[in-house]
Amino acid sequence: MAQTRKASRYIVPVAVAGVAAATIGLVPALAASGDPDLPEITAQQLIEKIAASDTQTLSGTFRISTDLGLPLEGLTSGLGGLAGGTGGAGGSASVDPSERLTQLVSGSHTLRVAADGPERQKLTLLDGSDEYSLIHNGDDVWAYDSKSKEVFHEKAPAGADAPGAHEGPKGKELPGTPKQLADEVLKAAGDTTSITVDGTAKVAGRDAYQLVIKPKQSGSTVESVKIAVDAANGTPLKFTLSSVEGGKPVVDAGFTKVDFSKPAASDFTFKAPEGAKVTEGGAEKAAGEKGDPFGGQLPEGLEDAFGGFGPGLDSGKGGVNVIGEGWTTIAKIDTGAPVPGTDEAPKEFQGLLDSFGDKVTGPFGSGTLFKTKIVNALLTDDGKVYVGAVTKDALVDAANAGK
Repeated sequence: MAQTRKASRYIVPVAVAGVAAATIGLVPALAASGDPDLPEITAQQLIEKIAASDTQTLSGTFRISTDLGLPLEGLTSGLGGLAGGTGGAGGSASVDPSERLTQLVSGSHTLRVAADGPERQKLTLLDGSDEYSLIHNGDDVWAYDSKSKEVFHEKAPAGADAPGAHEGPKGKELPGTPKQLADEVLKAAGDTTSITVDGTAKVAGRDAYQLVIKPKQSGSTVESVKIAVDAANGTPLKFTLSSVEGGKPVVDAGFTKVDFSKPAASDFTFKAPEGAKVTEGGAEKAAGEKGDPFGGQLPEGLEDAFGGFGPGLDSGKGGVNVIGEGWTTIAKIDTGAPVPGTDEAPKEFQGLLDSFGDKVTGPFGSGTLFKTKIVNALLTDDGKVYVGAVTKDALVDAANAGK
């Protein structure tokens, strides 16, 4: 299970402050006129339609684009120097899905998906003429890189989700699809959230309603979440997360082709090509292996700050102090150790800090602000960390108040 949780974390590379289902606006938010012309529906009715959808079979193609606003060139070079250059330019990409799917955190990618219930799913990442396929068929999980001719295999743990999928109320969701992303946002809404239906759209040739989710609070980095919902069966077809900074969406994932009929059984069969290198994986690897210091989970309590977008987070256990609520939730972590000056750090680490960290000062003292278009973090020189989907000012105010 840890392996699939690690893969899912990378498919959803951003953390959105939470929303909870209790107070979705019940005022009829009618679908605006447009193409297609669909019956009127309220936000509550559309939420219920999503919750009731139980799509078990489909095949299709979708595009996912991510833009976190990170200076990836500086980040990559810094991390590459610290890690000894493995996995950087000229390095070989791992066939292990928990590592390979990290490339989805930036740029645009095309994926083919197929699903036949909870026991059979396939995801193929296309890269020119090369393909990377992840297949779950019964007790087996396979990954195959057509470029390197390498194969990864492991036995799926009993009750495991599809490769790369989150655990959820229905158990088996398609890996990284708009429905999975939508479920993460909709599973908990509160009075800090505005949810409306705003028009209709055509997505992958299907009629869809547009569900729009916005924070009511100031200080959040989230401008809106838009979900295009299939008007016939309630399956989310497109998911768009936008930042208050504007520009390209932080996450834009949507089907370009989709067919809800049952795929052929042969779509899920795999046999390692003759002569291919086969790596056997273990689903219960020890924490810290493969460069994952959290063993597939983030520190306790961060789920509140990330609104449920964390991979299997357990909040309320201590170690993290949660400040605020809703979209402006901040997690405070006290490491208990001052941060050494950058003049004492390796030059690669100094370059990493310079590439996407800004020095900030205030009554709390001084520290470094690490920014993305959604999640920001303030690391104070006395070893405290403030992190959330909030603005720089909100983090500095929290640090000042905690001094």
